Amino acid sequence: MMESGVPVCHTCGEHVGLNVNGEPFVACHECNFPICKSCFEYDLKEGRKACLRCGSPYDENLLDDVEKATGDQSTMAAHLSKSQDVGIHARHISSVSTLDSEMAEDNGNPIWKNRVESWKEKKNKKKKPATTKVEREAEIPPEQQMEDKPAPDASQPLSTIIPIPKSRLAPYRTVIIMRLIILGLFFHYRVTNPVDSAFGLWLTSVICEIWFAFSWVLDQFPKWYPVNRETYIDRLSARYEREGEPDELAAVDFFVSTVDPLKEPPLITANTVLSILALDYPVDKVSCYISDDGAAMLTFESLVETADFARKWVPFCKKFSIEPRAPEFYFSQKIDYLKDKVQPSFVKERRAMKRDYEEYKIRINALVAKAQKTPDEGWTMQDGTSWPGNNPRDHPGMIQVFLGYSGARDIEGNELPRLVYVSREKRPGYQHHKKAGAENALVRVSAVLTNAPFILNLDCDHYVNNSKAVREAMCFLMDPQVGRDVCYVQFPQRFDGIDRSDRYANRNTVFFDVNMKGLDGIQGPVYVGTGCVFNRQALYGYGPPSMPSFPKSSSSSCSCCCPGKKEPKDPSELYRDAKREELDAAIFNLREIDNYDEYERSMLISQTSFEKTFGLSSVFIESTLMENGGVAESANPSTLIKEAIHVISCGYEEKTAWGKEIGWIYGSVTEDILTGFKMHCRGWRSIYCMPLRPAFKGSAPINLSDRLHQVLRWALGSVEIFLSRHCPLWYGFGGGRLKWLQRLAYINTIVYPFTSLPLIAYCSLPAICLLTGKFIIPTLSNLASVLFLGLFLSIIVTAVLELRWSGVSIEDLWRNEQFWVIGGVSAHLFAVFQGFLKMLAGIDTNFTVTAKAADDADFGELYIVKWTTLLIPPTTLLIVNMVGVVAGFSDALNKGYEAWGPLFGKVFFSFWVILHLYPFLKGLMGRQNRTPTIVVLWSVLLASVFSLVWVRINPFVSTADSTTVSQSCISIDC
Repeated sequence: MMESGVPVCHTCGEHVGLNVNGEPFVACHECNFPICKSCFEYDLKEGRKACLRCGSPYDENLLDDVEKATGDQSTMAAHLSKSQDVGIHARHISSVSTLDSEMAEDNGNPIWKNRVESWKEKKNKKKKPATTKVEREAEIPPEQQMEDKPAPDASQPLSTIIPIPKSRLAPYRTVIIMRLIILGLFFHYRVTNPVDSAFGLWLTSVICEIWFAFSWVLDQFPKWYPVNRETYIDRLSARYEREGEPDELAAVDFFVSTVDPLKEPPLITANTVLSILALDYPVDKVSCYISDDGAAMLTFESLVETADFARKWVPFCKKFSIEPRAPEFYFSQKIDYLKDKVQPSFVKERRAMKRDYEEYKIRINALVAKAQKTPDEGWTMQDGTSWPGNNPRDHPGMIQVFLGYSGARDIEGNELPRLVYVSREKRPGYQHHKKAGAENALVRVSAVLTNAPFILNLDCDHYVNNSKAVREAMCFLMDPQVGRDVCYVQFPQRFDGIDRSDRYANRNTVFFDVNMKGLDGIQGPVYVGTGCVFNRQALYGYGPPSMPSFPKSSSSSCSCCCPGKKEPKDPSELYRDAKREELDAAIFNLREIDNYDEYERSMLISQTSFEKTFGLSSVFIESTLMENGGVAESANPSTLIKEAIHVISCGYEEKTAWGKEIGWIYGSVTEDILTGFKMHCRGWRSIYCMPLRPAFKGSAPINLSDRLHQVLRWALGSVEIFLSRHCPLWYGFGGGRLKWLQRLAYINTIVYPFTSLPLIAYCSLPAICLLTGKFIIPTLSNLASVLFLGLFLSIIVTAVLELRWSGVSIEDLWRNEQFWVIGGVSAHLFAVFQGFLKMLAGIDTNFTVTAKAADDADFGELYIVKWTTLLIPPTTLLIVNMVGVVAGFSDALNKGYEAWGPLFGKVFFSFWVILHLYPFLKGLMGRQNRTPTIVVLWSVLLASVFSLVWVRINPFVSTADSTTVSQSCISIDC
């Protein structure tokens, strides 16, 4: 403690200095606790006027002298002094030695008590945000800035909002309001003019129409504020990649998840991995984690081959700036690959690389062929030991680092991004939560090994199509003005291999180019499961920095670890703040304690029971405190893998907040919607990024049955959310942070499957009307005709104006409308019943799919017909409506000229149904008109039974009519 007779500061380790009398500076005359002037002044600024060791108040004369000396400083000097104090001494302000703390334990540990008290005083102050490059430049005196001034555009915004022109948006909004008014008048007419001769049909139609109007409101009004965005990656480089200085771009951890390599081909997953490793981004800032939830040795071996091929592929991509950087899709492009290429060696090296890739494909195909039949004794690794994942439901956790900072380099000797294989532990009796559980395991593993501040997750079949995609996202996340409150940046999904007509609306163009743009103008797009860059802090359950943290009650044992907020001014604010506590249950914000040393931090963490939220891993908990990412300096590299294995154990999440409040949220097969919804409820906003070159591309099921099963899974997830505590109809109102238009959008995502019930009833009405001779609308008056005409015109004009500002084609809109009906009367209907059976009765119903082979080369899968129960309802509707049209024309021919007028409305209604189901009919017939016999049998049977029962019951005919019919048909035995 003594050097040259001058004590050393117990806080910062520097000499305490001398007072005006030339004697060593002493702050406390009771215990002579050594503390330097700088640390003493900092304590005073923080409001601490008592000794850290003994708790005695400081001498008032000394306090006056320090305050007077501080007051004489100029404003600029005070600012620089404060910056210096914060930069140098704040890191050590609580460095109370372990020895002294242990010695003081017998006396109630006064040092620790004072430290906790001082921390409680700090909790009402927001943590100073991490100093960005721009802020540091602002602190430098103007003279120094003149010497080293950045490029002119480095200080400009990294992105900008491009609003939709008023000339396009104003008419659009006007027509929406007019349509709403017309709808009100239309329903007034419909309700006040019942059809007595077919009251049941009329009542059914009115109920259906009211539901359709409600669904339209939920879908339409979240598109009220559509916006476009533009990014400037050149400004990003000018700001964070200055020549001659280390780049300051943020690190990114990539997550790629796969389960069954026989259903998700290893070659597709490998292409996704290769496109990530070849990104146009600093290699030391990229880490790729592969989650193998099936523990397949095939996946592991294919990654070994992929890591070896990446040593050749990555330098080739960066040398010639090729796009895309997934070799399968690059070499299959039907374009002039010599365009914009000027290097003489390009053709030769491309030819050699293509040969290397084909040899690589052969090796992968050989691994796949070998994996088709599992040996009786299980798989064996090259060293002769048994593969740990031979039982995919009962195996230990596995982690293997293939590439990285100390791993293999490319063929030119350059460093490669880190590639990590992860297979979490699986044991019987544990709930593993499928994809959401796998993603949460990757969150913890990556936090232990690399801890990048941002996370980008991709499905295994979605490769990076734009090598600058991460830079596009960083233009939002690293912008000090924009990125503070952004929880994630969502990219649209684009697909390869879809037929040109997009028969089953696989591209989802209307959703990605219309709905998501509308949400971007409110609180941001919903999370769609892939192609999304997350702020890691948002995944940990924290709220955005610009919003007050959720307060904890004073009686809570953990109240010391939550930053405070100003005293509420009225009872309504008190009630609202109390409700906010429910949203952030068990989320403890420890951002304020990163100034403490390791010993104090561990004590505070244990006292706050932080492990109840994040689990029993001190290394992981410490990583959550590092807002800017990076592995803690105190971490021992030799133990990191062991710790990473620990955090993916199957029992790690038990009795924690994982899946409830932090990470990917459990409780639905569509965990993506639920995860984004929780973030928006905490006050975060998301951003929609649509670069000119699509950031990511994937594959989509293009045949009818697979497409319906995909839609079934999405709809089932929505029903599960509807029946859970996270339902947007009632969840998150207490916080007041979810905007009401955003809530409407989330309500729409969970109630749309229920539209199947009125939709299938409404599509049955035309056939019923044609078979019975009744109609759901009475004879129209002039006013009613105007209302109907106005309603149809408003629907058409709304669609046209929407196409005008969004740029979507009319063909895409029509395909979307068609598949809305096809999916509504099939997949959505089954999802509703399956969801209720699963959530209320615990019965999990699975719909099996059996494929038939197809011989077609181009888009052959499009013409594959697979038997599934989902095909029966729409097929039945088609047959019934066709039979109804034939019956209607036959009846009109028998009755004469006067029957043709009423027939027109009924036939138009029926053709509306048939036109919407036409893509389904084409898919059902296939290219060679092949239809599964069982589909025809079931559909004809149901249609026949329905028709016979209808004739026997005849419910929509009045009593007098039924008596007349029975007398005239007395000789017919029905």
